[in-house]
Amino acid sequence: MIASVLPTYNRAPLAFVRGEGSWLFTEDGRRYLDLGAGIAVNALGHAAPELVAVLTAQAEKLWHVSNLYEIPAQKALADMLVEKTFGDTVFFTNSGTEAAELAIKMARKYWYESDPARVEIITFDGAFHGRSTGAISATPNSEKMVKGFGPLLPGFTQLPWGAMEALRGAVSETTAAIMIEPIQGEGGIRPVSDADMKALRALCDETGTLLIFDEVQCGVARSGKLFAHEWSGVTPDIMMVAKGIGGGFPLGAVVATQEAARGMVAGTHGSTYGGNPLGCAVGAKVLETVSDPAFLAQVREKAAAWRQSLEGLIAAHPDVFEEVRGEGLMLGLKCRKPNLDLVKAGYEVGLLTVAAADNVVRLLPALNISHADMAEAIALLDQAAQTLDAAQ
Repeated sequence: MIASVLPTYNRAPLAFVRGEGSWLFTEDGRRYLDLGAGIAVNALGHAAPELVAVLTAQAEKLWHVSNLYEIPAQKALADMLVEKTFGDTVFFTNSGTEAAELAIKMARKYWYESDPARVEIITFDGAFHGRSTGAISATPNSEKMVKGFGPLLPGFTQLPWGAMEALRGAVSETTAAIMIEPIQGEGGIRPVSDADMKALRALCDETGTLLIFDEVQCGVARSGKLFAHEWSGVTPDIMMVAKGIGGGFPLGAVVATQEAARGMVAGTHGSTYGGNPLGCAVGAKVLETVSDPAFLAQVREKAAAWRQSLEGLIAAHPDVFEEVRGEGLMLGLKCRKPNLDLVKAGYEVGLLTVAAADNVVRLLPALNISHADMAEAIALLDQAAQTLDAAQ
């Protein structure tokens, strides 16, 4: 008999009833140091007091009215995003997948009036843009994502990761946009080099192609900048945001320039819940906190110290680990042993990590993780690695 919850997840045998900062607790009192943060979602940790306060205050006033009406909290958050990014306008969603859907629609609508043949969107191997039909069509070479769900939507071309020379040849008179994660998350914590980011922008400027950055996982201070593309000094035309922006409350957004959004007029897109007062109240507090230069400096400082400790861990367990990769507090341990073995060994010592492709284990802690918790994380990773060493 099928379970009451559709069995589409391979869940760990853990159930948490309470969270505090970087820690999660089970009903029987066991505690786990969370280096997953809900897959880069809980940017300020579990039950962050400042987020609880703003959510509670908003919940006592107004939950939902729909986008039939003006929503002051929505405009306030949109104004903040416009002020702090390249963008001129923002559409709010409930998730990164919904943000991907709009980014695709926006790019195609941009060309509809002037050059309707330009519908093709170029993506890259290892990308993850969500699980809707549109988003999986953007990653047609991923058997895990697309098998059994055909026919896929046409209009997508996927190139090998890092294939910049092939990219120039792939851009044609039918290309509408290039869509890429500045740092791949699910694909194994693979950053795009600054040189390649600059080359992407130059190619798009040369050909009129729109540039879409998927910052759902790598954005919102995760890399040590407010958005990861800032490291390269280039900006996109359209950007997808989610995960950390809500600090645990479901919230996403598409940020765009006025030019890129020119086709999106009344009636072309909508959402019942997107940009509701609850989500936007929380999002505004998250953005206010993580965009503070002092906060970002702390993320970079912690990331540098932690990376140094992780390099020591790798040196101590050369048969378990190969390298550390990533930026800021979006790091990955490339493993020599199966990455799922390390994840499971972590459960045994009270540590939560997240697997990714390319045999990588992701480390995505709360951005305000303490130095003491970082040190404990290294000690627990060491214990887990010792278990794998002993299993040789």
